Amino acid sequence: MRKGEVHRKGEITLQNVIDEIKKNPRISEVGAIACFVGIVRGVGKDGGRVEKLEFEAYEEQANEILSKICEETIEKYDVVDVHIHHNIGTLNVGEDIVYVVVAGGHRQEVFQALREAVERFKKEAPIWKKEYTDKGSYWITNKD
Repeated sequence: MRKGEVHRKGEITLQNVIDEIKKNPRISEVGAIACFVGIVRGVGKDGGRVEKLEFEAYEEQANEILSKICEETIEKYDVVDVHIHHNIGTLNVGEDIVYVVVAGGHRQEVFQALREAVERFKKEAPIWKKEYTDKGSYWITNKD
């Protein structure tokens, strides 16, 4: 498993990511694992009821960028491990979109690293979403 990767719905779970982190040879240095789980919310940007979201990615580049964000975050915050795994395809309300998981010695650096990794992948990864609501459908950019 790569540290950063896009997946089809159902290919990966949060538990898979945590299990992978626990295989890290430096796991004895870890005192905290924090995660961000993005899910499909039921109210759209237009205020309508969300029917589904459709995610597309430039997969090869997205995998490279997500992995780069993971490595740079590990280096910057001196944490043990960072993983970012994003689902693509059609997702329904309540389903998981993305897992960002950080493991480190102490909660302070883990929380800082987690926040930065989330903000960076949203801005940098070539992943796009189309929102379908009862009022219509539209693409949402990384800036939205």
